[in-house]
Amino acid sequence: MQAILGVIFHFIGGFASGSFYMPYKKVRGWHWESYWIIGGLFSWLIVPPLAAWLTVPGFAEIIRAASFTSIKYTILFGVLWGFGGLTYGLGVRYLGMSLGNSVVLGFCSAFGALVPSVYYNFNPALGKTTFSDLLTTSWGRIVLTGVIICLLGIYICGRAGMLKENELPEEEKKKSVAEFNLVKGLIVAIFSGIMSACFNFGIEAGKPMAESAVAAGFNPLYQNNVTYVVLLWGGLATNFIWCMILNTRNKTFGDYTNASTSLTKNYLFSALAGTTWFLQFFFYGMGESKLGNGASSWILHMAFIILVANMWGILLKEWKGVSKKTKATFTIGIITIILSVLFVGIGNSMK
Repeated sequence: MQAILGVIFHFIGGFASGSFYMPYKKVRGWHWESYWIIGGLFSWLIVPPLAAWLTVPGFAEIIRAASFTSIKYTILFGVLWGFGGLTYGLGVRYLGMSLGNSVVLGFCSAFGALVPSVYYNFNPALGKTTFSDLLTTSWGRIVLTGVIICLLGIYICGRAGMLKENELPEEEKKKSVAEFNLVKGLIVAIFSGIMSACFNFGIEAGKPMAESAVAAGFNPLYQNNVTYVVLLWGGLATNFIWCMILNTRNKTFGDYTNASTSLTKNYLFSALAGTTWFLQFFFYGMGESKLGNGASSWILHMAFIILVANMWGILLKEWKGVSKKTKATFTIGIITIILSVLFVGIGNSMK
């Protein structure tokens, strides 16, 4: 039952993450850097402490009592994750919801799922899954098989994107994805996927704060909400600095007060996008409390995001006009990703 609840929570979180970019499509007259940072202020600065206050009222005292090392590494991984978050938006911008999310999150799932276990191989900790555990146990090998299958699914989705690139005339590609650029998008998406995995490392670095919340008597379901407050400070720093640079370079500071645009709607949709983004990790923390923060939790979360994002891509007609072969390739890629989720779930239940 605990495993089933964990999967449900991860699905809700994946749905939030796979959907959060949709409100940005309703923003009119603003440049990317303007709506991205307004949404980001809600994602990384406003909503996390509010969620922590509602679920772990003593979160501020827990953070103040945390060791400098824990705070330092949690923020550092947040900064590194921030580069992934920045380029995630660009990846979706150049590749679309379907292909962009598939490539970014495929790399993110593999690195985020496996690197912590490699780390614990060299720095053992009680209750933490090591890479040796994955290699030497039957459940671990099933989880590893799920990771490999997930990467295969990402490759197949990427192949479908290349077929789409070759088939559609330029005007058709622009209709579904206004700034479609396969080469630029793939480079950005691969970098984003690798750096985005640092979020999972940040959760590990901040685990002492989460454990302190449990020790203080707070509901274990919400323990990670304390860690998120600190982790997202790092992400905010990276995104804020870069967006301010773009505002300066592109002379787009006027977006925030431009009365010729629908300012109220732009701020509301940006805030909605930012809040929805945070909800992915609110529910990720709940799922992680049921399944454990190892390869299982991370890849389940990423796979659900990929599936939801591709659902939106289909609804937005990003694959309209392509051949049956390309559609079939894309469908096989999605089915492969679903299969990877089943493998990871089976392995985790065996553990």
